[in-house]
Amino acid sequence: MIHELPIWFEWASLAALIVLLAVDLAIVGRRPHVPSMKESGLWVGFYVALALVFGLVVLAVGGSAPAGEFYAGWLTEYSLSVDNLFVFVIIMSRFAVPKQHQQMVLMVGIIIALVLRGAFILAGAAILEQFVWVFYLFGAFLIYTAVKLVAGGDDEEEFKENVAIRLLRRVLPVSKEYDGAKVRTVVDGKKLFTPMLVVFVAIGSTDLLFALDSIPAIFGLTKDPFIVFTANIFALMGLRQLYFLLGGLLERLVYLPIALAVILGFIGVKLILEALHTNTLPFINGGEHVAWAPEIPIWLSLTVILGSIAIATVASLAKTRRTAAVAAKETAPTDATGPEPSSTAVTQDAEPESSSSSASSGPEATGR
Repeated sequence: MIHELPIWFEWASLAALIVLLAVDLAIVGRRPHVPSMKESGLWVGFYVALALVFGLVVLAVGGSAPAGEFYAGWLTEYSLSVDNLFVFVIIMSRFAVPKQHQQMVLMVGIIIALVLRGAFILAGAAILEQFVWVFYLFGAFLIYTAVKLVAGGDDEEEFKENVAIRLLRRVLPVSKEYDGAKVRTVVDGKKLFTPMLVVFVAIGSTDLLFALDSIPAIFGLTKDPFIVFTANIFALMGLRQLYFLLGGLLERLVYLPIALAVILGFIGVKLILEALHTNTLPFINGGEHVAWAPEIPIWLSLTVILGSIAIATVASLAKTRRTAAVAAKETAPTDATGPEPSSTAVTQDAEPESSSSSASSGPEATGR
């Protein structure tokens, strides 16, 4: 449902978030650098705490229903955004973006994505208000996406330049080298765009493609455009710092796709049940609502989302720890004082005068 939050609260919240984004962008632009783990951790903690506080403010202003929907939407978007970081890593590597300028790339890309998502959210809200049956399509699409995630249909390593990037390269003259964080440069007296512009478009357009699952997913948790948009803002605001904080940890979250599949599949089923509950299509139950279709409460949605993320994280870290331990055991050199079966086998067939040399070469052969 759309909650009747005070207009002044909605406008004040959006204005404050825009100012925060502008300040963040100004800080990054003034001092480009590779943030340390400590700095990244503090910023991620700040944005997470800010989202939690904002949810409490929504609770005080509008009650438990909009606050619960905000938390569920924010957690869903945040978990999906973590999955997006895999592709961001590939894009940065693909375009060889200098490390000290990666913060700026992420920040500008995120702002582009927010503007495009804002338009997407407004359009989606208008469509849902007029055509409730769209929930059937959204639900089916989310279930399809969940199946693809489990089957491994979305392989991030197969990232290819999309239509927007190819069109940009064809229309605009682009230099081969970066010029700091500039998007325009001069080469041999000619004004050219730098690859930085292409990277901005790559990040922004790729994130918009991810919105094809994340926006329907959050509309399955709330129909309030304000909550949908603020949940997206809070999920994306900490993404830049999370990129640097996680680093190699991303490769260790091996079960994250399964958790996301569970979340998307659950929300897809929830959307279809809600569509059945409010059905108006004449070829389904004669255009009447389906009485047996339950309405899934927001607390159950929160439980599924939090539980899926927590279980996937713990299981992923446990699996990678076991894998690392086994790999270390297999590659560790044999103890010189330990048994040397290979050298024993050699000396049994060797001549008596060469047995000592064979035995002495045993540890070296084992260690290679």
